[in-house]
Amino acid sequence: MLKSPDEIARMREAGVIAYHALKAAKEAVQPGITPKELDAIAESVIRKMGAIPSFKGYRNYPAATCIAVNDAVVHAIPTDRKLQEGDIVGIDLGVFYKGVHVDTGITVGVGRISPLARKLLKVTSEALYKGIEQARAGNTVWDIAAAIQDWVESHGFSVVRELVGHGVGRYLHEAPEIPNFTEPRLKRIVLVPGMTFAIEPMVTAGDFRVKVLADKWTVVTQDGSLAAQFEHTVAISFDGEPLVLTLGPNGEDDLWRVEF
Repeated sequence: MLKSPDEIARMREAGVIAYHALKAAKEAVQPGITPKELDAIAESVIRKMGAIPSFKGYRNYPAATCIAVNDAVVHAIPTDRKLQEGDIVGIDLGVFYKGVHVDTGITVGVGRISPLARKLLKVTSEALYKGIEQARAGNTVWDIAAAIQDWVESHGFSVVRELVGHGVGRYLHEAPEIPNFTEPRLKRIVLVPGMTFAIEPMVTAGDFRVKVLADKWTVVTQDGSLAAQFEHTVAISFDGEPLVLTLGPNGEDDLWRVEF
């Protein structure tokens, strides 16, 4: 579904709202707070800015965000479990505004975290930007996937195979799929101006295999290893360059940059 300049402009407005919601949730992360409380903070920002949480009610999903702690990868329903020093927590949210959706997410540490967790967050964040660099007209989805997979695996981590990024805009999930691993078929999906999609490296510190918990939503690593996810909604602009739609109002990308 190629988007018009007007649709992309509206997605950018939605992206600014998503930035503010994500920032408010990140700033609230500390030992003792619960994922449900973080969810309420993000939802409040989204609604106060005149938008709707894309996730809430999607296939009966019960929350505005997905809050993934430690070995949870994505799609984690927020719980009442208090976060503890040393945890890592993924905050993933979508915003629906003026008829369009965006999708974005980060993973942050709770207080002091282990050297392994710090490295995982940094490598996953960097992988996101490696993928974005390849989101140019004339390239293929394979180029995005290869950039992410090569970066992650060169640092000793794994990319999840059972979950992928996706088109987004008029609907929360659209074609094409944007995997974080290479497959021959991806070389046939050529990037053209007007495409909009979510790039979201999902990275584990151990094996790439995952499983779904009894709530039928929360995806965790099979081996219990830590997992991280960073995500931006990106457009292929009409000059062929990648245009990140979920940055702050002045182009801030501080939430996705991990520096230690």
